[in-house]
Amino acid sequence: MITKTAAVLAGALLALPLATAPAGAAPEPVAVLTLAEAIEQLPSAPENREGYQRTSFKHWVDADRNGCNTRAEVLVAESQVRPTIEARCRVVAGEWFSYYDGVTVTDPGGLDIDHVVPLAEAWDSGASKWDAARREAYANDLTVEASLAAVTARTNRSKADQDPADWMPPLADARCTYLADWVGTKLRWRLAVDDAERAALVDLSGGCGEQIDYEPAP
Repeated sequence: MITKTAAVLAGALLALPLATAPAGAAPEPVAVLTLAEAIEQLPSAPENREGYQRTSFKHWVDADRNGCNTRAEVLVAESQVRPTIEARCRVVAGEWFSYYDGVTVTDPGGLDIDHVVPLAEAWDSGASKWDAARREAYANDLTVEASLAAVTARTNRSKADQDPADWMPPLADARCTYLADWVGTKLRWRLAVDDAERAALVDLSGGCGEQIDYEPAP
């Protein structure tokens, strides 16, 4: 089965409140769920796009101030060869595997950095209630590799803001990984699913063996 370059299976998740551990206490073990179990953990709510603007999510920032914005960071991390980087962290060459369609790309101009759960979908699913700082953190989430993916611009634009009820990667071998990335991202950020989305996730994930590690977003 094809998996993302430079990525492990879906990162991310647990919708549990953060608590302060007693001094000296051992960290709690990371919870691992099957994909089916993870889908059951997703909260349910109807979607609402009222008020959405893409500019509500400030993205492609240089959060760690190392001179490279989020797009460049993903290109560097996912290149299968040492990328060529010019001044101001401009990535001009490398080799990337677009796991949605199984295409290898050497010109970064042919790639989009996809928010696995699109910004509009995140807004619909709960991000409309977040403050600007949390939306910026979501849009530039480099902590978990499943959140963002370098893929061909063609497949990213065919996906647009659709959820798995309406769009899946054209490469069949990529679909279980994509579902795990989607569910992992939603759980990580405590984003809800509506009835149609949940039904599609259950139906499409039949036979998938992916597991999901919980890592709640800060």
